[in-house]
Amino acid sequence: MSTAEPRVGMDVNLDLKDGPDAPQHVREALEQTWRDPGGLIGMLCAVNHKTIARRFIVTTFVFFLLAGLLALAMRTQLARPDNRLMGPDFYDQLFTVHGSTMMFLFAVPVMQAVAAWLVPLMIGARSIAFPRVNAYAYWVFLFGGLTLYVAFALGAGPRAGWFSYVPLAGPDYSTGKGTDIWAQMITFTELSGLLEAVVLIATILKMRAPGMSLNRMPLFVWATLVTQFMVLFAMPAIMLASTALILDRLVGTQFYNPALGGDVLLWQHLFWFFGHPEVYLIFIPALGFMSSIVATFSRRPVFGYPAMVLSLIATAFLAFGLWVHHMFATAVPALGKSFFTAASVMIAIPSGVQIYCWLATLLTGRLNMKAPLYFVLAFFFNLVLGGLTGVMLGSVSLDLQVHDTYFVVAHLHYVLIGGAVFPLFGAIYYWFPKVMGRMLDERLGRWHFWLLFIGFNVTFFPMHLLGLHGMPRRVWTYPHGMDWDAMNLGATVGAYMMAAGMLVFIYNVVHSSRRGSRAGADPWGGGSLEWSVPSPPPPHNFDALPVVHAQEPLWAPAREPRWVSGLTATAREVLTTTALDAQPDTRPLFPTPSIWPFLSAVATTVFFIGSIYTPSAVWWGTVPVAIAMIVWFWPKRRSNAIARAGTLA
Repeated sequence: MSTAEPRVGMDVNLDLKDGPDAPQHVREALEQTWRDPGGLIGMLCAVNHKTIARRFIVTTFVFFLLAGLLALAMRTQLARPDNRLMGPDFYDQLFTVHGSTMMFLFAVPVMQAVAAWLVPLMIGARSIAFPRVNAYAYWVFLFGGLTLYVAFALGAGPRAGWFSYVPLAGPDYSTGKGTDIWAQMITFTELSGLLEAVVLIATILKMRAPGMSLNRMPLFVWATLVTQFMVLFAMPAIMLASTALILDRLVGTQFYNPALGGDVLLWQHLFWFFGHPEVYLIFIPALGFMSSIVATFSRRPVFGYPAMVLSLIATAFLAFGLWVHHMFATAVPALGKSFFTAASVMIAIPSGVQIYCWLATLLTGRLNMKAPLYFVLAFFFNLVLGGLTGVMLGSVSLDLQVHDTYFVVAHLHYVLIGGAVFPLFGAIYYWFPKVMGRMLDERLGRWHFWLLFIGFNVTFFPMHLLGLHGMPRRVWTYPHGMDWDAMNLGATVGAYMMAAGMLVFIYNVVHSSRRGSRAGADPWGGGSLEWSVPSPPPPHNFDALPVVHAQEPLWAPAREPRWVSGLTATAREVLTTTALDAQPDTRPLFPTPSIWPFLSAVATTVFFIGSIYTPSAVWWGTVPVAIAMIVWFWPKRRSNAIARAGTLA
């Protein structure tokens, strides 16, 4: 086989007649080529993007459930005044681990994981770019999360809050190894996030199906691309901040010690330069979920495609100009605060544009009222309320009054749960048939929705009032007679309602995975490419790579050519295309399954954890990492032989 451009629309190799389904022997060859090996070693060697993404999703949801249990314990402690269910030290650990889990081990990773499963299918690719790096990112993430929870289980959990402000997190006030473990958990998760960002950006820009120019990409793919560029700019700030923190604690540097030339506000600037864009790292993928679900259940493309794309990009740019509105209670000059107030108000504009585009789509479409659409409709209510309180907190005068109160807790959860988790659940109900090949139970889905929606608002809406009544956040108990008792009890009841909804969801997922009604390739009537392949998809995704002629390929009239031929079925050969117009470019060979990404992650884990206890681990720990990665990237004779055969054939 030559290295010339693949043939488009010529059914020579695959003997295609009326569609992209390959003959049985070709399909079997493709499955044999692209599947992961079996057994325990095969599990550790897996590089298929769907396998790694499923592990990512399951792992992040396990962390989500653990964080939910911690939140339930905290709400139980706060259900009545002067409660002594737990002491302040343990409560601080619960609070820190809960927030750290939700922000670093669930919210951002789960959005990247869903994208890693969906994006290759939505853009017509057989794999994700750099599949071994994708596998390595998962193992690093898993080991980082386990490090935090093992420390917590052993009583050595961090206690300085998920934001880990100095000097509280410094060596003078946070003794023990809890804060050091927290800082290294940040390094684990942000390394994983940066790697996933590179993988997804390369996939979207270079592996789209021929004809899928930038103005034909699904809106979810646009949301993913924008988000991953944000990751590249935002995450180095928190990695730098946490590294400086651990150096202050373990080596004796003075980055955050004002007595010796450091600056405590440096931590807040670095942390929130990452921390506020992180809200949009969670929120923007949810906007992509919204667009996919709204289009399918309205039975029409989303209104205002260019405005939607420009709004995503504008949101990303503005998100990096807001971080100081978390610091209005500090000594930032008043003139500077005014600019961040203006930016805090401006960022509501692109979000408003998208809301109006979705509403126009819903109002002009023919609605199919199923569980995914219920979660989408709840998004409008929750996000508008959370967005309004966000604009309120962008005002310096109000923020100074409610900055350290439960008003901020309410706002944070309305934005993150109401604006991101509700669309995420909608996405799970929407794409579950594609992942598992079976439908989730619709009746249980509605029970889940109503328990979650009512419980969420019963839990967090009273917190606005608690904040306005002066209840401070980050307290483990409160005295009787402050007029907070009834609202705290109501919030706790709401939290248990949310827990009941999650039990219904877990039962639905487990039961439907085994006994749910079987789903066809396109049970919802969707218009994007993932609905053109069987449910669940084969290891190679597509028997023949599609050629795209419209934004919603499955809803557009059939046009020639419709698929690509000329790629071999006996090697992991993929098609890359140009970044702008998606014209066929090259045909590289992709790497096969390997255990070395796993072993490299183990070596990285030993390096990171060892550095918490001894500085010598920094230089000695690089040796196994270097060895594992050299073997990982060392060219194999079989791969070279396949490449030479492909060049000379």
